[in-house]
Amino acid sequence: MSEVGAALREAAQRLAVASDTPRLDAELLMAHALGVERQALLLDPSRFVVPAAFAGLIERRMTHEPVAYIVGHRDFRTIRLAVGPGVLIPRPDSEALIEAAAAHFGAGGPRRVLDLGTGPGTLLLAALAEWPKATGLGVDASDAALTHARANAETLGFTGRAEFRRGDWGAGVEGAFDLILCNPPYIADSEELMPDVVDFEPNGALFAGADGLDDYRRIIPDLPRLLAPGGIAILEIGHRQRISVSGLAEAAGFAVRCRQDLGGRDRALLLTRA
Repeated sequence: MSEVGAALREAAQRLAVASDTPRLDAELLMAHALGVERQALLLDPSRFVVPAAFAGLIERRMTHEPVAYIVGHRDFRTIRLAVGPGVLIPRPDSEALIEAAAAHFGAGGPRRVLDLGTGPGTLLLAALAEWPKATGLGVDASDAALTHARANAETLGFTGRAEFRRGDWGAGVEGAFDLILCNPPYIADSEELMPDVVDFEPNGALFAGADGLDDYRRIIPDLPRLLAPGGIAILEIGHRQRISVSGLAEAAGFAVRCRQDLGGRDRALLLTRA
């Protein structure tokens, strides 16, 4: 076994007490320390020497600091997004919203996109990558998130197509949008989360009252005025919230469908005018 291979095995064994994906974490941190992509590392580990920085990265992960914060980015669908403290880390489950939008619009795509609670620009920038002729607006209450979102838009070359604004959901937003995307906080205040999440990511982007529905109650009634004729709003939900959030949407005059994530769990609600 190569020096790097042995170091990865040892690191994965240590990380088993702090992570559900210890081997993956070790590989990502080793690749980051080496300044290469994980694929290049796995292709031929024997090409590399263990860098001095690797041990420090493992120690940070042992404290449950998220890998995305340590390496400074997270890949989401077809784009790479810079992330850091104060910013919600994009999850693969959220890709279900873009997949649902792609199935709805096809190659033509929406002209104008609104992303409520944009974080580091996750859903808006993924949508703009999907449809090169689209433009959009991302809204967030967090200055830290908006700083990352604007930097990500610049890195991706989307500054002329993406606008970001500090705001309280749809309040003060004008105009009709063909596609509205939203991944709001939806975790009940009493729910227990892994230390990686609750000790590091912003609680304001996670928790939403006693039943996890507080923000849906504010967002959904405002959607009819923001949605263009023939448009669609797609909301991320917790996998046990389909019935409760669908009820809120139907009360606001929407027809509701649901799309599951890659794990087969209810994840995206698709709202169109009834």
